[in-house]
Amino acid sequence: MSENFKILSVAEVTLAIKGLLESAFPVVWVAGEISNFKRHTSGHLYLTLKDKDAQLRAVMWRSDAIRLRFDPRDGMEIIARGSIGVYQPKGDYQFYIKELQPKGMGALELALRQLKEKLANLGYFSPDRKRPLPAFPRRVALVTSPTGAAIRDMLEILGRRWPSLEVWVHPVRVQGDGAGREIAAAVNLVNRFGGIDVMIVGRGGGSSEDLWAFNEECVAQAIFLSRIPVVSAVGHEIDVTIADLVADRRALTPSEAAELISPDRMEMLEGVRALEAKLRTGLLQRLDLARTQLQNLAQRRVFLQPLERIRDHERRLDDWSERLGRGMRQRLVRSRDQLGAWSARLESLSPLNVLGRGYSLTRRETDLAVVRTPEQVSPGDRLVTRLQRGRIMSRVEATSQD
Repeated sequence: MSENFKILSVAEVTLAIKGLLESAFPVVWVAGEISNFKRHTSGHLYLTLKDKDAQLRAVMWRSDAIRLRFDPRDGMEIIARGSIGVYQPKGDYQFYIKELQPKGMGALELALRQLKEKLANLGYFSPDRKRPLPAFPRRVALVTSPTGAAIRDMLEILGRRWPSLEVWVHPVRVQGDGAGREIAAAVNLVNRFGGIDVMIVGRGGGSSEDLWAFNEECVAQAIFLSRIPVVSAVGHEIDVTIADLVADRRALTPSEAAELISPDRMEMLEGVRALEAKLRTGLLQRLDLARTQLQNLAQRRVFLQPLERIRDHERRLDDWSERLGRGMRQRLVRSRDQLGAWSARLESLSPLNVLGRGYSLTRRETDLAVVRTPEQVSPGDRLVTRLQRGRIMSRVEATSQD
């Protein structure tokens, strides 16, 4: 072997190739389909980009992956920006991704669609879990920016419509990195206080990017877990945010949200006055009706001559008394006549009348049995003979048959 050739180690060759590739491809855009996707516990993303003719191993470090607005998945067509490098321990070249976008669709749009699908499956948007707003709240919490026009509009409307309402303001950032976490933390904190009847979470209008904090999952979860009814007031009528879908009520603007949660004092006063007038009219009508009914009753005969009915009953009682006395007297005469007739009949049947014609009635003294034949007595028996006037006591001396 010639001494003119320099012998290189594997590491030296790999390092040289690494330098050539990195200098040749410092920034490159690659389009392809994701396969073998894996999210490591460290937060790094490992995947393979492929098309019909080739494959390219790729990695996205956690520091870049945390800025992704969507979840990469196998089969997704993407466009990636990064650099080509070599993984020295294995001698493999790979694509180091700095930026990742879905092909044909914006990253924000895809992220929003994925999050909506996920939260819908978890029941975050179910109408059954949405609660009604209190009719007469005593205390309301506003989670919004302390410097925007939205807070001024809400305070002005709440003070005008329902001055007795106690308003708590929790200031938060409503756009930019970390705004979503601030809003979620504020919602959770308000729930720890007692006596809050309703909460408004929102901001004024803006672009889709400005409103993105209200599309973050942490905000949706905080609103979903809130025990206080939440009104979402993201001031953009066209774009519907995740917060709008999860909240118990959506308002198109913060001003509308303030009107939704607060009764209108003037409308309430007008309603009370209308009820007062209606009540007064009803009472006057009832009074007139009662007065008319009283006058009609006062003209009735029973009130004009209250004792007439009693006199009628007294006369009727007198008539009944006379009829009863007359009936009793007639009944007594009939009874007396019947008694005389029955007495005459008894008199005609009395054995004493027979005795008056010379007959007598003889009985044994011992048992008063009527003696009809000589066999009924014996010598020595005592007899009692009944005459028309008086009795005869005798003793049997002897008996004989005719």
